Amino acid sequence: MVKVRTTRKDSETKRLGFSQTESDSEGEQGQLKLEPLQDPKQLKAPPAAASSNGQIRYRSPSSAELFDGQASSNSPPSHAADQHSPEFESSKMLKRIGRQESLTDKIYRFRGTLLVVAIPLLLIVFVLYVMPSSSSNESAGDYALVNRKMSPNKKSGGSYAVIFDAGSSGSRVHVFHFDQNLDLVHIGKDLELFVQLKPGLSAYAQDPKKAAESLVPLLDKAESVVPRELRSKTPVRVGATAGLRALEGDASDKILQAVRDLLKDKSSLRSETDAVTVLDGTQEGAYQWVTINYLLGNLGKDYSKTVGVVDLGGGSVQMAYAISETDAAMAPKVADGGDPYVKEMFLRGRKYYLYVHSYLRYGLLAARAEILKVSDDAENPCILSGYDGSYVYGGKTFKASSSSSGASINECKSVALKALKVNESSCTHMKCTFGGIWNGGGGDGQKNLFVASFFFDRAAEAGFADPNSPVAIVRPADFEDAAKRACQTKLENAKSTYPHVEEGNLPYLCMDLVYQYTLLVDGFGIYPSQEVTLVKKVKYDDALVEAAWPLGSAIEAVSST
Repeated sequence: MVKVRTTRKDSETKRLGFSQTESDSEGEQGQLKLEPLQDPKQLKAPPAAASSNGQIRYRSPSSAELFDGQASSNSPPSHAADQHSPEFESSKMLKRIGRQESLTDKIYRFRGTLLVVAIPLLLIVFVLYVMPSSSSNESAGDYALVNRKMSPNKKSGGSYAVIFDAGSSGSRVHVFHFDQNLDLVHIGKDLELFVQLKPGLSAYAQDPKKAAESLVPLLDKAESVVPRELRSKTPVRVGATAGLRALEGDASDKILQAVRDLLKDKSSLRSETDAVTVLDGTQEGAYQWVTINYLLGNLGKDYSKTVGVVDLGGGSVQMAYAISETDAAMAPKVADGGDPYVKEMFLRGRKYYLYVHSYLRYGLLAARAEILKVSDDAENPCILSGYDGSYVYGGKTFKASSSSSGASINECKSVALKALKVNESSCTHMKCTFGGIWNGGGGDGQKNLFVASFFFDRAAEAGFADPNSPVAIVRPADFEDAAKRACQTKLENAKSTYPHVEEGNLPYLCMDLVYQYTLLVDGFGIYPSQEVTLVKKVKYDDALVEAAWPLGSAIEAVSST
């Protein structure tokens, strides 16, 4: 027996032209069957639903109800049905549902899901697009430190560079090891090999061959730490500084040629024809600035975050610091053949305007000669009491005798000021250092000042800086205070009072300290109470690296190969 249950869905199915039966027979239990109604009169509009206003309401069929009738949706509608009747519209709806959904419809239906997936993908693409290229600035400027990749033949062992600093007081060799991103790599326990010896090349002015041979012990030590397979690819440079600049005639050229011959005959390192040269002052100052700021991790930052550098060598002193573009535009023009005041450089993706100037004859050892010239072979108030001798510099001999009344700090200051020509030269620029030289305008790049080389050495020997510490915070006034004590010391007591000062430097200790104070305060215009950083080495990674210009030269040498 067939039982028929009429439900709300039943009524709707009948309204669309189908009847619904439910079979209780075995195998068909719970299955629904749709059969066409036999009586076409049943296709008439449904009766009006009970409502307060008596209007007819139609309920839209649900998606389940529509798909229940999909199987017979292709049956032609009754001709008796009006084309504008609800029955006819329902029939058309069934046909539309039955057709395959278009791509546009699918996109619209899944638009929420697509947005959730697409937005993160678009963000990733955008970030990759706007990220700067690692080599976008490599070709610009004098030095390029923009994550430069090494050539394929250097991938295995990295890159080495051997730099000789042929200064006036001695010769030094630095060996650096870089990885593919120009980051320093350890050589043993240290991040560089550093060995020095005395005297410098300029001491062999009359014997160029002997000058070159003095570098052999340093060369042997340098080659021993460079892997044999990399030696032919490792650049070697010899940068002579103020000591050779001061030599007269062709003595400097002969020494340099002898060094070139030595490297060609006895070295397995790669030496270019221009690898042995006398550095001009601006090169030396710029390399020093690059070295210290590289080690401090300042390159790539705003110029106001960098530090300024004063490097007091034996023959010359350099000042270098970053200035604003506005101040750079105001730099005065120099005479033909002179070094410009401003160098433009790209470092770690940022452009810097670097004020740099080198003062030849005003390094510590050269300044002694200038101060002795002022006294003109007479007694000098800067020499420790009890000394009567001579001073040799640049192939010339100067009388060096103490005053009968002993050294005097005030009289020594007057002599030092004359040597610096602070009051004798007229300043034609808005701001000047000594000798009428433009000072760069000052500014944020000079606020944090690092002073190196002989500044550190004399401070440590005089006792107001720890010789075992790589850096020390001092004031220019500390040099003045130390000078007062030194100038009151007699030569016979100097060795016990200053045990760390070499015997040859003892007679000039008062002179050196007075000159350093005068140079900083009267020469460069630094306030006596301003803190400056004495620097010997800079901590980099887990090691200490010598704060000297050769690292800046090594970076350029490796980058250009």
